[in-house]
Amino acid sequence: MTMGAHDNSADAARREGSHRSWSRAGTIPSLPVRAGDSDVPGGLPHPRRVLTVEGVRRSFSTGLWPRRRRIQVLRGADLTVDAGEVVGLVGENGSGKSTLMKVIVGALAAQAGTVAVAGAVGYCPQQPQLYPRLTCREHLDLFAAAYRLPRSLLTARTEELLEVLNFARYADTRADRLSGGTTAKLNLSLALLHDPELLLLDEPYAGFDWETYQTFWTLVEERRRSGVSVLIVSHFVADTERFDRIVRLGDGRTTSSTVRSTPSRETAPQATVPAVRGESGGAR
Repeated sequence: MTMGAHDNSADAARREGSHRSWSRAGTIPSLPVRAGDSDVPGGLPHPRRVLTVEGVRRSFSTGLWPRRRRIQVLRGADLTVDAGEVVGLVGENGSGKSTLMKVIVGALAAQAGTVAVAGAVGYCPQQPQLYPRLTCREHLDLFAAAYRLPRSLLTARTEELLEVLNFARYADTRADRLSGGTTAKLNLSLALLHDPELLLLDEPYAGFDWETYQTFWTLVEERRRSGVSVLIVSHFVADTERFDRIVRLGDGRTTSSTVRSTPSRETAPQATVPAVRGESGGAR
């Protein structure tokens, strides 16, 4: 799909934004927390849960009739992410990591299970979804419209991301003329632009050079310290010490292991909705 540089309709912006993230106006609202609310005896605070995935199942049909069959990719996958937590989702190629991520953001319908999200989400898909004829700066403008960012905030965020990720010299270059590494920087920037509470990053550093890889982890750690949650999908994890937990996906199910402990934070109830929709729908 292509789009002219001057096509700035609100509908186009919202459609493009839906590929990556819910805007703040479109998130499932989190409920207010009263002082003293806690699930822990003695009134101690519990970490605020921003993502809960329970019992998600998804299968796909393959082959031609009469030998058509269904392959069960997710067999009741469970996943949680707390505020200020960096979680790695790992598994072999084809294990269903990207499928689970698409279910979480609503790009793919689950056939069973629930997904609960508290706060705005920034989504960086494995395959960048960009308009070939738009420049990097025009992409950021378009996504800012979807996120409903004020112009003053957009300008500051744009310049910051272009500088920190070191691709300012390509700000006015069309997407179809970018290298793979610069495309990956733009892909990540679009997820970071609106400063969401939850970042969902699917193979985010593929194509990064070593310097950009180190910058990526600096950005992740800065956001972790400010209470932002980050879920990173990868088929391998080289720096396990950078994660709070590693969740492994295999045979359609998840298992979790703790790498480092995180400080407790306040509890905030989530709004829970079924992840089951029709084939054309998705979890919202």
